[in-house]
Amino acid sequence: MLSDPSFQPVVLVVDDAPDSLGFLCSALSQAGYLVLIANDGASALARLELVVPDAILLDAVMPGMSGFETCRLIREEPGLAHVPVIFMTGLSGTAEVVQGFTAGGTDYVVKPLRVEEVLARLQAHVRNARAVRIARQAVDVAGLGVLVIDNMGRIAWRSPRAAENLSQFGLDTTASPPGEWLRNAAGLAGDQAVEAQLIEERGEHALYARSLGAVGLGEHMLLLDVRRRGESATRIAGAQLTPREAEVLSWLAKGKTNRDIGDILGMSPRTVNKHLEHIYEKLGVETRAAAAALAMRAVTD
Repeated sequence: MLSDPSFQPVVLVVDDAPDSLGFLCSALSQAGYLVLIANDGASALARLELVVPDAILLDAVMPGMSGFETCRLIREEPGLAHVPVIFMTGLSGTAEVVQGFTAGGTDYVVKPLRVEEVLARLQAHVRNARAVRIARQAVDVAGLGVLVIDNMGRIAWRSPRAAENLSQFGLDTTASPPGEWLRNAAGLAGDQAVEAQLIEERGEHALYARSLGAVGLGEHMLLLDVRRRGESATRIAGAQLTPREAEVLSWLAKGKTNRDIGDILGMSPRTVNKHLEHIYEKLGVETRAAAAALAMRAVTD
């Protein structure tokens, strides 16, 4: 059962023979999920134009558009990047499993389905995806230019500020193969100690990127920084905050208390205070008001 009764997650079940999964849908409903059903890939994509579910259970082998192709199309939509996709498949060979993960799948369960296993995996992925979504909303609030790049050099997520930065420099995020700028940015991933590197220049401005380290399985976060040519890094961009410190600062800038931030990020107020001490030291300030002011200035600069 779900631990938070006020939160009813939505799960989309995609299978060409949904009647055969009646037992699963019933179990999902009893566990507190709102269940939506689609019987093929096209129907699933149509549903996703109307609602963003908290998770997708996707049949790998279907007539017409396969589950793998459906998943690839889902992953092309930035608004669906955080949604876990769990393949349901009778194919358990290494090649099929690799194909599922390459298509953007989060996990897989083997048919015939074991309801207890499906529920356990689903609950874990929904909980993790919800935490990631909250963290990314925090980044949005602070207005930081953040990219998340997967281990194949593709953009898994970008904040609104990052999208503006890339547009300002005319950088295409959809080109295949990826452009040189994205290959350069991906080359920074995983090396949190690296200094900000020049990615692109246009007119009087230059775009820099610095790695913030790993943020998930095979994913790395980059912080973008737009400067005038020859200008040093902004204080926040040069502070080398960790991803968790950046999240704490984001919510601090929104006026949240330590207790609020702890509830949002799943940590104690004491841990929040420890992060703030590190943030103050890195930013060279002494109070939360000064740190919040710097964060807000980074949004408007």
